[in-house]
Amino acid sequence: MSRSVRRLGPADIAALRALNALFADAFGDRETYAGAPPADAWLAGLLAKEHIVVLAAERAGEVVGGLVAYTFDKVERMRREIYIYDLAVAEAHRRRGVATDLIAHLRGIAAACGAWVVFVQADHGDDPAIALYGKLGTREEVLHFDIPVAPPDP
Repeated sequence: MSRSVRRLGPADIAALRALNALFADAFGDRETYAGAPPADAWLAGLLAKEHIVVLAAERAGEVVGGLVAYTFDKVERMRREIYIYDLAVAEAHRRRGVATDLIAHLRGIAAACGAWVVFVQADHGDDPAIALYGKLGTREEVLHFDIPVAPPDP
């Protein structure tokens, strides 16, 4: 049975919910991905935004992988960058080219919208992700910082 990759649109709420469930399992983070599910209208609104790219890899009507990426318009030049924020494949479907297919589909979207690069972050110790991204692109050594929205108490 073949697999397909497609960009989700506003009518694909069920597929997005299935993808969030897959993310919860793959990342071991039920609180973030399933703890407070957004309303259908919220999800449909997000899926309608051109700068938010949600891709699902499906096999026999089941979501077996997917990614969420964001497009950034740059101010220093007339160009865009695309950031892969979440990417996961169901455990039973790993090591079969699903993630590579998802990224290939995203690269097509990036080319069509004038993006000059797709970038992604991998955590130390996530060897499968590091191997995949290293095969597809150039590794950069960077530091990532989470800055709270509210300033710390004095």
